[in-house]
Amino acid sequence: MSKINRQIVSIDEELCNGCGNCVAPCAEGAIKIVDGKAKVIKEELCDGAGFCLGVCPTGAMSLETREAEPFSEAAVEAFQSQKTAAHFELQKCFSCDRDEMAAPLLACRKQGNSVWVCTKCLPALIHG
Repeated sequence: MSKINRQIVSIDEELCNGCGNCVAPCAEGAIKIVDGKAKVIKEELCDGAGFCLGVCPTGAMSLETREAEPFSEAAVEAFQSQKTAAHFELQKCFSCDRDEMAAPLLACRKQGNSVWVCTKCLPALIHG
């Protein structure tokens, strides 16, 4: 498959602490923890949306435009067809404890920590 210039997630291995917070937000399955560090395991699975960036506590993740394999919806569908509940931990709102199956969640930073907040609790977080 020929490579194209596009936006893709980049992970600074020196900054990555291997916490795994970035794995669940990547619905496509492009990120896994390998040897204690987050890695983009298949470029074709990374859509470049960057939902993983907001939950990285060390700032190890960024988006860059570079030559990469084109994003493949077919590869994502193949990955998701093999995915079971054992492959991921449901994220929960730090405030009300709703999980991502019960409400849309957004990654945010609160007092220097990466947390998830549901859309119901977000206004209180913003406005106090």
